[in-house]
Amino acid sequence: MSTPLPQIGLPAIASAEVVAGLLARGSSPVRSLYIHVPFCFHKCHYCDFYSLVDTRDRQDAFVARLVRELRALAPLGRAEPLETIFVGGGTPTLLRTDLWETLLGELARLFDLGAIRSGAGEFTVECNPETASAELFGVLRAGGVSRLSMGAQSFEPRHLKTLERWHDPASVEQAAGLAREAGFGRLSVDLIFGIPGQTLAEWERDLERALAMGLSHLSCYALTYEPKTAMTARLHRGDFEPCDEDLEADMYEHTVARVRAAGLDRYEVSNFAAPGQECRHNLAYWRQRSWMAAGPSASAHLLDPGGGSWRWKNVARLDDYLRSDDRGLPPVVDAEPPEPRRLVGERIMSGIRLREGVDLAGAAAGLRENGGAGSDRPGGELPLLGRLRGVAHARVSLGHARLHADRIALTDSGFLFADGIARDFLSVL
Repeated sequence: MSTPLPQIGLPAIASAEVVAGLLARGSSPVRSLYIHVPFCFHKCHYCDFYSLVDTRDRQDAFVARLVRELRALAPLGRAEPLETIFVGGGTPTLLRTDLWETLLGELARLFDLGAIRSGAGEFTVECNPETASAELFGVLRAGGVSRLSMGAQSFEPRHLKTLERWHDPASVEQAAGLAREAGFGRLSVDLIFGIPGQTLAEWERDLERALAMGLSHLSCYALTYEPKTAMTARLHRGDFEPCDEDLEADMYEHTVARVRAAGLDRYEVSNFAAPGQECRHNLAYWRQRSWMAAGPSASAHLLDPGGGSWRWKNVARLDDYLRSDDRGLPPVVDAEPPEPRRLVGERIMSGIRLREGVDLAGAAAGLRENGGAGSDRPGGELPLLGRLRGVAHARVSLGHARLHADRIALTDSGFLFADGIARDFLSVL
């Protein structure tokens, strides 16, 4: 029997025995792996991902520790070939090329990468343009990496300065050229809109410059003021005014129309792709599949054979991560055992953001054991599926959604209210 996981919401660090017990218990097949590399050239003011400024004095120790963790996780991925790997950060491409060779060699040894190497799967690495080089891209491509995700954010120097990004806008196109020369056919670029002081015309120019690169995938995110970031602190100090909400909506609507005209359709609120070029790894997240996770602050999700799901997050401190070596697994935080109502909420919250939408009957089925046919609250109150249908019909009447056989999918106007629609559904769980 595995060691019980802490209750939902407890932030206390749990022993690696927690995860070791879960690994021994087993799970449904795991086909995805996320790896977090925490090093950055500079901490961007809007970013709330765990990262630290790289001085190259701990890269060797980090990769050695990461390899030990991957070896401990490998049994989870041996039943089936991996379909997706995603290396994020931080700035993964700050790692030295010799360390990349070590990491890529270990991944090939520990996991079945046949689906990835055949093109049936994908292996993505996040890249900042200032770290691009022909040598690095050659090593990545030879090691099985098939897709690069590049952080451009903007092509306007003053907006890059606001975001505390320091690359030369021209380096984005230069990095894309190096990627293609190395054999990368799949390239994605990230852009941010709603930056303080940004005009619609400037955003249009950013889009045009990105589309001129012949991308197969584009991510366009509205600037979000995350708690405890330098950007949010500056906002509270009154250093700048946030973008007007109506202007931000105009930027988003222009994005959808322009990118669609270029042959990249929206498949998630902020993500656009040519047919068949969607990020398969992120789809695994949004569809609530299982994934392994390695590296400090990396979050994992495993579907339990009994129908529930387990979540945990590695400790988000490099020193603690490097010191830990319990069966190769680091301490974890925010460990969450299976809880049917939470899983229903997660399926709806992530599924509603997808073009394909979410099957409400399938989501409600997660609570059937508590009352039958989604009726988690017997005794006169409308069963769960009925409550979900009520929210769906209300949004259909507003033109925000389409409903067919209990599958709800947002319309173009509905995507503007995706977060609010998700909250409406969560309120009736």
